Amino acid sequence: MTKMKLLVAGLAMTLVGFAAPLAQPAPAFPLAAKAGEDSRALTGAPASAVNTGRFAPETWKYGPAFNAPAGTKIWNPVRLKMMQGGKITGGTLFSATDPSTYCAMANAGYDFIWTEMQHSQQDWQQVSRMWRTCPHAKAVPGVRVAYEDERELQHAVDAGALVIVVPTIDSVEEAVRARDLVYFPPLGRRSNGGGQAFDGAMWGGVPGGYRATINDNIVLILMIETLEGLKNAEAIAKVPGVTALFAASGDLSNFTGYAQGTPDYERAINIVHDAAIKAGVRLCGPIAWRDRADFTCFQAANEMVSLARGVATELGPLANTQGKVEAGPLATAP
Repeated sequence: MTKMKLLVAGLAMTLVGFAAPLAQPAPAFPLAAKAGEDSRALTGAPASAVNTGRFAPETWKYGPAFNAPAGTKIWNPVRLKMMQGGKITGGTLFSATDPSTYCAMANAGYDFIWTEMQHSQQDWQQVSRMWRTCPHAKAVPGVRVAYEDERELQHAVDAGALVIVVPTIDSVEEAVRARDLVYFPPLGRRSNGGGQAFDGAMWGGVPGGYRATINDNIVLILMIETLEGLKNAEAIAKVPGVTALFAASGDLSNFTGYAQGTPDYERAINIVHDAAIKAGVRLCGPIAWRDRADFTCFQAANEMVSLARGVATELGPLANTQGKVEAGPLATAP
């Protein structure tokens, strides 16, 4: 055999060796339908199946694949604090998109950060970038979405939000839709599509695993802001999965036409109060109401207001003592 033939033969043997793993038999699927045949799965189940008889979603018994391990503890400090009866406060991040600003807010002393996505111009890419920069800051990531929309809520939870605030809830149907998009089955209908919430650097390493435990750790706050919402507040509060009702101080004035302190306005607030108390859920409002009876969940000022207040506190009597010039663009008006 010539050297060329030996080389070719050796190369062929090498290629066969490399190809061998690809030639392994495919794994067996013993319960799969036979090729080209009707398995009649719609009307009957394989042997030993839990759900037997004709397939029916309304009677389906949910399986144990995503059960949390026995003894798994709550890992969201906001949810735990609420369960213990403590007062929680969210600092509002309104317009900042710089992760360093977000992280400063998240370590300033709040329980969660209320990232504003209803009235701000931020996009989800900017928000998720901020959240993943300091995921384990003192304040957990939270967000007010624009409305109970699948795109909005799926972006929020997949990016790692642990507190979800949904505005202008008018009906039980809207409350259920919000609940369904926030929680995984069997309580909700959240799609299991992944996202940075599952990353080990965020919540992927939590006790019991993210998928199995997030339903027990999420906080869902529904805002009552309209006349329709007031009418249905009691039924909204009773929707399973609702953690708290938020009495929207500004918009309840906007939608009722009465200012805070007037009898008609206070009646609206008390309707939300009564609904939350009857349902056994938490009651939220602005930070100015932190001493109002039964309110235990609050929204604090945004980053611009907090910055101004912080500087004023730091400077004390030195605040606003700028030099008074008489000429140029910084001259004090007469």
